[in-house]
Amino acid sequence: MSKIFITGSSDGLGLLSAQALVKRGHSVYLHARNEARAQDARRGCPEAQDVFVADLSSAAETRRLAARLNETGPWDAILHNAGIMRRRPGTPAGAATNELFAVNTLAPYVLTCLVDPPPRRYVFLSSIMHTGGDGSLRNIERADYSDTKLHNVMLACWFARHLNRHDDDGSGDNYKKKEPAVSCCSLHPGWVPTKMGGAGASDSIDKAVEMYVMLAEGREPAGANRWDRNGKYWSGDRVRSPLPAALDEGTQERLVELLKGISGVSPPE
Repeated sequence: MSKIFITGSSDGLGLLSAQALVKRGHSVYLHARNEARAQDARRGCPEAQDVFVADLSSAAETRRLAARLNETGPWDAILHNAGIMRRRPGTPAGAATNELFAVNTLAPYVLTCLVDPPPRRYVFLSSIMHTGGDGSLRNIERADYSDTKLHNVMLACWFARHLNRHDDDGSGDNYKKKEPAVSCCSLHPGWVPTKMGGAGASDSIDKAVEMYVMLAEGREPAGANRWDRNGKYWSGDRVRSPLPAALDEGTQERLVELLKGISGVSPPE
């Protein structure tokens, strides 16, 4: 069975997926932004191994979380599920680095860079709203929700290439031809009735949880190859085409350089 960590798992899809994975016999670790939310997570999934507390809008707390993951690992899967749609009350309107960007974009970048050894599988939570994101990467620190969801697709693609670039033929393209050592993908779970999606959401929350479980376990739908998920954008139960800007390797490289400069954290070599 797998050892799995899920960010933002005190409620919503993160918690529901944790519950489903525990029932399937996996060793699951939860995450909450503060101790009060951690208590919610423990009540929601008492079978979880532990709950790690870290406010992902804080660079220092995100680094401490990475250190905790390294102490507790190695991991089979890490799901970058945490995300917010808008600034929480009290965030300065003109802040250079806003909370939404810090949680949705910067935190998954930093954690993926610092967790060592990397897990066998990473899942970056995106959204169909990434198609409204700004592929120019202008004013990245003032990104809105759509921008950050585009960043998540780009990060999955970038890490899919770079975490597997030392494959045996040295081409850097083996992630397209064989099962990767580290699989990275992005996921649009649908518009589902969670606190974020709202009660009027029309997509199936059960199907969204099924996709979380499938990708966390490293499974594919019938007929798919095991390496098909690497660097791919999943929507529903299949691979879809994201916004073209997300697939541009030059834009991905520029995003990572920007995040390196903002965070002071270098990607793995």
